[in-house]
Amino acid sequence: SKPSFRLWSMQVRIQQVSDVGRAVLAVRKASGVRQDDAAGSAGVSHVFLRELERGKETVQFGRVLQVLQELGIQMVLEIPSEARARFEALKAETVPGRSRRQSSTDTPEAP
Repeated sequence: SKPSFRLWSMQVRIQQVSDVGRAVLAVRKASGVRQDDAAGSAGVSHVFLRELERGKETVQFGRVLQVLQELGIQMVLEIPSEARARFEALKAETVPGRSRRQSSTDTPEAP
């Protein structure tokens, strides 16, 4: 089960992968969850989780998001206000799991 830390929370500025790794490690340890159990619950290998916690720069972002969700860690991006309208427009026209460039109206060119 997911840890419940909603009684307290803190914001952490993320500037490096190692910052995310330290946050993951701290939450996992505070919740008393073993690394292999946390990895299994998040659907990643224990090797992946170990590498994330150690700050490996090349971890897969999608899997990082899985781990964060499983541990109850929210990630919020703060973008400049002048980009908000464009972000909302892009979000509205993008199908989950598919980039704008791969829309259903795209057809391959004939050879």
